[in-house]
Amino acid sequence: MTSRPAAGGGRWVEVDPTRVARWVEGFADRHGPPTTTVQGYGLLLAAPDGATAELHTPPGVPPRADVPGFVASAAAPRRIGLLLARKGAVAVGVAVGEELAVSKVDTRYVQGRTAAGGWSQQRFARRRDNQAKAALGDAVELAVRLLLPAAATLAALVCGGDRRAVDTVLADRRLAPLAALRADRLLDVPEPRHAVLVNAVTAARAVHVLVRDPDRD
Repeated sequence: MTSRPAAGGGRWVEVDPTRVARWVEGFADRHGPPTTTVQGYGLLLAAPDGATAELHTPPGVPPRADVPGFVASAAAPRRIGLLLARKGAVAVGVAVGEELAVSKVDTRYVQGRTAAGGWSQQRFARRRDNQAKAALGDAVELAVRLLLPAAATLAALVCGGDRRAVDTVLADRRLAPLAALRADRLLDVPEPRHAVLVNAVTAARAVHVLVRDPDRD
C-alpha cells in the first residue's frame, strides 16, 4: 500500500484489491461505521466524524453498489492490456489477473539533448526527432502485433509513461479498438523494462482511495 498527498487536500492511497475489505474495516474502526453511496468514480464512504474515503473503481471493473460487491469485483481476475511508452522504449503486455500472459519490451536509441552552444545543434535536434519518431513507429507496430489481436478479450487498456508518446501510438487508426478501451488511469513509470511492466500489472489493478480526514486537512 502506498500513499501520497492529493491536490486540494487529503491523500491518495493505493490498495491491493485483496486488501480493500481490511482497509475499509480499518477506516470504520478509526472513524466510525461509514455510510456508503454510489458515485460516478465508485463508492463514497462517509464516516460519522466527517472523514471520507472515495473508492475509485479500478480499470476494467464494472460498477458496484456496495462494498462487498466492489471488493469482489476488484479482486476478480480479468484481462488487462498494458501499454507503457517513453521516448525510445515501449513495453506492451496482456495480464490475466496478477500474471503477465503476453509481454514484449522494445528499445531504440534516441539521442539526448545537446548542451547549449554545441556545434550543429539544429542538426542534432532533427536527428533526435527522427529517432523519436522511428521509436514510436516501432511501438505502434508492436501494439498492432501483440495487443490488437487481444482487444476483443480485454476489460481495459491501461497506459503508462509519457502521455504524449502514448497518445501518438494510439492515434494510429489500426489501434482504434484499443484506444476505445483506454482507461483514464495513466501509470507513472520509469523507462519501460520487463520489471517495470511486471510492476505495472499491480499498479493497474490497485484500488485508488482518496481519503479526507478532518483532523488533518
